[in-house]
Amino acid sequence: MKSVTVKKSLTSLLVLIAISSLAQAKTGYVTDSVEIPLRSSESERSKIIKMLPAGTALNVLGDNTENGYTYVQTSNGSEGFILTRYISPEPISRVQLENATKKLETLLEENKTLKTAQTSGLELGKERDRLSAELSELQQTAANAIQIKQQRDQLQERVVSVERELQQLKRENQALTDSSNQDWFLYGGGLALFGVLLGFILPKISWRRRSGGWDTF
Repeated sequence: MKSVTVKKSLTSLLVLIAISSLAQAKTGYVTDSVEIPLRSSESERSKIIKMLPAGTALNVLGDNTENGYTYVQTSNGSEGFILTRYISPEPISRVQLENATKKLETLLEENKTLKTAQTSGLELGKERDRLSAELSELQQTAANAIQIKQQRDQLQERVVSVERELQQLKRENQALTDSSNQDWFLYGGGLALFGVLLGFILPKISWRRRSGGWDTF
């Protein structure tokens, strides 16, 4: 009985030595859709160290093809045995899908960032064009303002000139009016004097005719 126990111990020791000799870094993944137990030894009756969710990345330290167990290490340093059939060299489809989804989300975010940058570039281009148009309009407005000022100055000069001509015409018209009034006054005065003379002479003439001669006149 004791020899059988020693034999089993030697066998386990040899397995561990073999596992240690194969302990090269190799990555595997839990393939089942449910959690798989990580055990303390190569037996389904051995203590469960922890449960490994599907898709868990494992560092494969050694394989034992005789009993179908593989010695592995988790990312947090836990070591133990798991059935080899539950290990895959590639992530399972669900994990691959999750990774692909995460990568897609990252790419979409990067694409969104690029589109935002492109949109910002387009908006900046539109803003530049708008400012250029406003500048051209301001330049045209300034040119028009200068032209309008010149025209206004010319009109003001013309108004002053016309005002002067109008004042001159008013003075000339006033002078003509005064002269005309003076002439009418003279004419009127002459006519009045002529009327007085006629009033004085005509009676004399009538009297001389009646008296028969012009000598005494």
